[in-house]
Amino acid sequence: MRAALLALALIGGSAGAADASYGEHGMALFGGKQGLYASHLPMFHAPHDYQVILQVHVADPATDAALRRRLDGKTTLWTIAPEKFELSRLAPASATPLKQFKADLVLGHFEQGGKTQFAASTVVVDKVLMYRQLSPAQKTSADASYVQIGSGQQRYLVKQIDSRPDFDHIVSYAAAGGASTTAITLNKQALQQPNAQALAAALHVPVSAIRGTVYFYTDDLK
Repeated sequence: MRAALLALALIGGSAGAADASYGEHGMALFGGKQGLYASHLPMFHAPHDYQVILQVHVADPATDAALRRRLDGKTTLWTIAPEKFELSRLAPASATPLKQFKADLVLGHFEQGGKTQFAASTVVVDKVLMYRQLSPAQKTSADASYVQIGSGQQRYLVKQIDSRPDFDHIVSYAAAGGASTTAITLNKQALQQPNAQALAAALHVPVSAIRGTVYFYTDDLK
C-alpha cells in the first residue's frame, strides 16, 4: 500500500508533487500526560527517507485530553494516518515550516487493520525533536543507539536508524527523578530488538522500569 502511495505522490496533478518528500507520512503515536510524540515510519527511499520525531498536541482540547489518557505510557500501538504533505517542511531550516496537519488517529497500525478512534483531527507540531535523512547504502553497524524522548518519569527510547538493513524500535520506560536524558548504546544483535535486561543495564534502572515495546518493525528498512 505504501508503494502505491509513493507512486501516486510521484505523478502530476498536485502542487506538492514537485517536492520529492511529498506523500502520506504515517507515524507511530506515543506518549501520555507528560507529552505526546509522533515518529515518522521511515523507509530508505523518497518520500519516506527521513527519520523524524515530533512533539505534538491535538488542537481540540477534549480530544487531546482523551488521547493522552488512553495512551499514558502504555505499549499499545497507535498510529497517525495524515493528509499528504511535504516532509521537508519539518526540516529545521524550512522556509515554510509545517505547523499542523489533519490526520486520523488510529488504534493499531493504520495499514494493518487498525481502527480509527479520532477522525480528521488537527495535529499541531510543537517541536521537531529529530530530522535526519537516511542513506540508502548498505551498511553494517555493531551498535544500536537509542535517543531518549521525554524528560519526566515517563520516557521513551527511539532507535537511531544508522545502518541498512535496520529496525525501527520505540520502547516505553519509567525513569527515576533527575535521571540523565543522554542517548544509550548497546551491542546490536542482527535485526532483533534488545531485551529488557540489556536496556535496563544501559539505563542503570531495574528491569521492572522497562514497560515494553511500543513499536518494532524491520520490513520497511531492508
